[in-house]
Amino acid sequence: MAKSAPDPQVMANAVELACRAPSVHNSQPWHWVAEGSSLKLFLEAHRVPHATDLSGREAIISCGAVLDHLKVAVAAAGWQANIARFPNPNAPEHLATVDFSPLEFVTDAERARADAILTRHTDRLPFAPPPNWTAFEQVLADVIDGEQAALHVLPDTVRPQLAEASRLTESLRRYDSSYHAELHWWTAPYEVSDGVPYSNLVSVAERDRVDVARAFPAGELPDRRPEVDHDQSKIVVLSTYGDSRRDALGCGQALSTVLLEATLAGLATCTLTHMTELEASRDVVRALTGADDDPQLLIRIGLAPSIAQLPPATPRRPLSDVLEFRD
Repeated sequence: MAKSAPDPQVMANAVELACRAPSVHNSQPWHWVAEGSSLKLFLEAHRVPHATDLSGREAIISCGAVLDHLKVAVAAAGWQANIARFPNPNAPEHLATVDFSPLEFVTDAERARADAILTRHTDRLPFAPPPNWTAFEQVLADVIDGEQAALHVLPDTVRPQLAEASRLTESLRRYDSSYHAELHWWTAPYEVSDGVPYSNLVSVAERDRVDVARAFPAGELPDRRPEVDHDQSKIVVLSTYGDSRRDALGCGQALSTVLLEATLAGLATCTLTHMTELEASRDVVRALTGADDDPQLLIRIGLAPSIAQLPPATPRRPLSDVLEFRD
């Protein structure tokens, strides 16, 4: 029986939407190949920020996020994505193959989830506390695939230790010239299709009001969100039960789920990976979760009080750079 698949334009539209997924330093380390009725996802190793992401783990997590975004995008177009992860053991850069089957019906919830891809963004400013957190925490517990990742909500009482671990990470890299050169490269003002634009950076004053954050080069924007005198976000940790590439890819899929669910709830998010890049701070995070699993990333979740102050969408690579059709 011949396999069914979306037509090329539908597939292209879905990939373009999926590529709004977050990635380490907005490096977008992915490449899609449409071949026959399948869509294949590859890691572009040359786009991995190696000084930041020493093992390439964060790039794989990024690809997991784009993979889940693709699943959401095609569902809104009437297709179910059937994902085979690491289908070729002889090609480690081939992360997944996606086949498709038609859905009988597209729900409003599936359309809303795809719309959330367009409104989600990384917000590095301080957050007000998220309303109705207890109810939303239960939502997260319900939607997370426990085989992909474990979600730990850190209590507010450990915030000082978490902030200290964040500062520890920065102090350990204070004299790492390769790391700082890489940060400046990915925040350079001439980047137009990738990297973190200046409009999405924070000023020194704004950075001082967020106690758990990566220290990107400071922007020169006027002080925004002055009504939030310190970050009051909830912080969750996504951990895995192993530390393999497969675990990282699954964590990225779980990350996508959390970010889109928060966006649907009207909440702002900021993904943090600096505290899991070095073993010293990663051990601190592991201890704070009270579990033996492997912390992969943290997410700040809170409320952005003013829509008018939201930063613009970060740029993305042209579709022709990330999607290839093969006969």
